[in-house]
Amino acid sequence: MNKAEQKSGAVWERESFDRLIRSESDLQEKFEYITRNPWDGGVARPGEDYPWVWYPAKEASRPTAETGTPAACAPQRTAIALGDLVPFIDWSPFFHAWELRGRYPAIFGDPVIGKQARELFDDAQKLLEQIIAKNLLEARGVYSFWPANSTGDDVDLYTDDTRSKKLATFYFLRQQMQKPAGQFNHCLADFIFPQSAGSLPAPASNAQSEDYLGGFAVSIHGGDELAERFKKEHDDYSGILTKALADRLAEAFAEYLHKQARIAWGFGRNEKLSNVDLIREKYRGIRPAAGYPACPDHAEKRTLFDLLGAEKNAAIKLTESYAMHPGASVSGLYFSHPDAKYFAIGQIGRDQVIDYAARRGEPIAAVEKRLATNLGYEI
Repeated sequence: MNKAEQKSGAVWERESFDRLIRSESDLQEKFEYITRNPWDGGVARPGEDYPWVWYPAKEASRPTAETGTPAACAPQRTAIALGDLVPFIDWSPFFHAWELRGRYPAIFGDPVIGKQARELFDDAQKLLEQIIAKNLLEARGVYSFWPANSTGDDVDLYTDDTRSKKLATFYFLRQQMQKPAGQFNHCLADFIFPQSAGSLPAPASNAQSEDYLGGFAVSIHGGDELAERFKKEHDDYSGILTKALADRLAEAFAEYLHKQARIAWGFGRNEKLSNVDLIREKYRGIRPAAGYPACPDHAEKRTLFDLLGAEKNAAIKLTESYAMHPGASVSGLYFSHPDAKYFAIGQIGRDQVIDYAARRGEPIAAVEKRLATNLGYEI
C-alpha cells in the first residue's frame, strides 16, 4: 500500500480499537465508519475500486472524487478514533488558553515562558495518552453536500442535482468598506456560482455552473463529564487540562473532516500537506463558521443544524442563543471555490441591516441585537 501511494511509515494502527456495541444504530454507525475508510482515505472509489463489500444503496449518492464535484448526499455520520486526530492538532491555541503566547513548537525556546510551556505540554501528552488508551472521550460528527447556487448575497440549496426544488437558504452579509480602486467588498455568496449567470457576474476562475456547498458539525463528547470527575477528585488542574484537550481535538476533527471533504470534491486527492501546511491553510477552499468574521450572524447555525440533523446524527445541541453543546464542538460550511478566502465583514450600514432582515423575514430589531458589534450606526 505504501508503494502504491508513495508513502512511508506504518499502515496499520499499533493497537487494536474496540468498542461495545449498544444498539442497532450504534452497529450501523461503526459499520459505516469501517466501510468508508478506503473511500475517505482517498485510496478507493465507491463501487469500483472496492467492489467486494456490500453497502446500502443510499451510498451510491456519496460524494466521489472522480467527478471533480461532490454528489448531493443525505447527512453522513462520521466517527474516528481519537488517536487518528492527534496528527491534526494545532497546539499553539492550546498554550494561548493558558495565557502563554507563542507558536508551537518555537514556544519551548522562549527564555521567559519556555520551561512552563514544556511542562504544560508534557502534562497534556500524558493525559491525552490516558484518554486515548481508555476511550475516555468520543469523537462524533456529521457532514453533507448540497447542490447550491447564489442569488445576490444569498445561497440557495436544492434537494437534488435537478435543482428543481429548493431545500434551504443561507443568508450572508457583504462588507461595506471604502477600498482602493480594483478591490471589492466580499460576501461568502461570491464564492458560489450564481443561479442566473446571465444576470450576475460569475466568480473568477469558477467554471462550474452547477456548484455545491458543504456543511459539517463535529464534537468531542465526554469532556465535561471527565473534567467533573477530576474536580470531585480535587484535581482541578487535570479538569481544566481535559477541557483544553477536548477543544483541540474538536478543532483537529474539523481539520480532518475538511481534508475528507476536499478528497470528496476531487481536488484534494493528491494533496501532500504537512500539519504546518494545514494549520496555515495552504489548501483550496475554506470552512467559515457562523458567528465568525465572514459570517457574524450566529442564527445561520440553526439552518445548518436542521439540514445536518446535528442533534440526532452527532448528539450536538444548539441552545436558544445558538451556543453548541458540548462546548468542544465545531460547525461550519465548506466552500470549494479556488479563490475563496477568509475575511471580516466589519461595520455595516442600516441599509444593509434592513435588507438582511427582510431577506430573513425577521424584525429589524432582532437582527440589530444579534449583529450589535457589526453595526456602523447607533440604535
